[in-house]
Amino acid sequence: MGTVVANAGLEGFVVTDSRICAVDGERGRLLYRGIDIGELAQHSTYEETVYLLWYGELPNREQLEAFKSRLASEREVDESIWHLLLALPGRPQPMEALRTAVSALACCDPDNGFDHQEANLNKAIRLTAKMPTIIAYYHRRIQNKERVHPDPELGHAENFLYMLRGERPKPLEARALDMAMILMADHELNASTFAARVTASTLSDMYSAITSAIGTLKGPLHGAANQRAMEMLLEIGSVENAEPYIEAALAAKKRIMGFGHRVYKTGMDPRVVYLREMLHELCMRLGDCHFYHLPVVVASIVKEKKGLHPNVDFFAAPLLYTLGIPVNFFTPVFAASRVAGWTAHVMEQYENNRLLRPLSNYVGPMDRHYVPIEQRNGHLTESLTPVYAEACVQ
Repeated sequence: MGTVVANAGLEGFVVTDSRICAVDGERGRLLYRGIDIGELAQHSTYEETVYLLWYGELPNREQLEAFKSRLASEREVDESIWHLLLALPGRPQPMEALRTAVSALACCDPDNGFDHQEANLNKAIRLTAKMPTIIAYYHRRIQNKERVHPDPELGHAENFLYMLRGERPKPLEARALDMAMILMADHELNASTFAARVTASTLSDMYSAITSAIGTLKGPLHGAANQRAMEMLLEIGSVENAEPYIEAALAAKKRIMGFGHRVYKTGMDPRVVYLREMLHELCMRLGDCHFYHLPVVVASIVKEKKGLHPNVDFFAAPLLYTLGIPVNFFTPVFAASRVAGWTAHVMEQYENNRLLRPLSNYVGPMDRHYVPIEQRNGHLTESLTPVYAEACVQ
């Protein structure tokens, strides 16, 4: 079969051409459709950024107003989705509820079964508009509170906070979430985006592709890293406890969540700068800077002792926490942000599709023969048991 070296994790392996997002890990740059993320974070809105990701250009004023109006008009979900959230057995984690409800959304979509460009764009609009509603409704459901219906007069991020919290946010709070959603809207072929494109490459529908992405984002090494980062900060508790906590974690070879990045190897994740600045401004305005100072100190200690920079999860976590979003809802908020990028990539995949079907490098034994069961004496079972056990603990 020849000697082949597997590229673990597909690291550095290019699988497609894309016009959507560029990540320059060497120089620490992130661009959406060629525009630096810093310019978008400082000057754009989430709605405008979504338009850019989908259409390739920034909208003019008339286009933006029409787009915002269309998104706002699609926020409400069919009553059956609310009843589905009520009927979920037990108390599923928010990402499990979101995954289930998004899959069910396909049944309510008037374009379900159609796969032309306009139908897919309509699905992308509905998914982006409705995912915050699903998340907010589920949050209210597990609190045993009345759901808060979307307000079409509010901006996308502002309405999301309003539905989650039951009261209109302050302008700076709305702007903080808006910026965070911009910064999380896309990131090239991360694991969840790649999962969405793999599903789309089979010519499955967009709802299936986004359900695949949500399931992938749920993992603690991807989207759930922001939740883990906040849980770590809460466990550390105080600035004084930061250094002994980090030293103990490193001595025990524990992963410090929110640090390091597969792509940004030579410098800091460019999104961190804007999240950190917004977190500082928000904490100053609210009069409590504890969850600004603590992550700054932790980041400094980890950089000194391990040489690792914080990534987007590390400062997104205390920002969301300061906005009053429950820790177990951090990853759903990430999903509600990233759906813009997921849908952009799915539509791009459909445009010039080829089934994504990579190869694996087989490293097992060759030229074995079937042994009748009466002659095995347990050897086959014994030989397989360690392999199975190893697979279970990965």
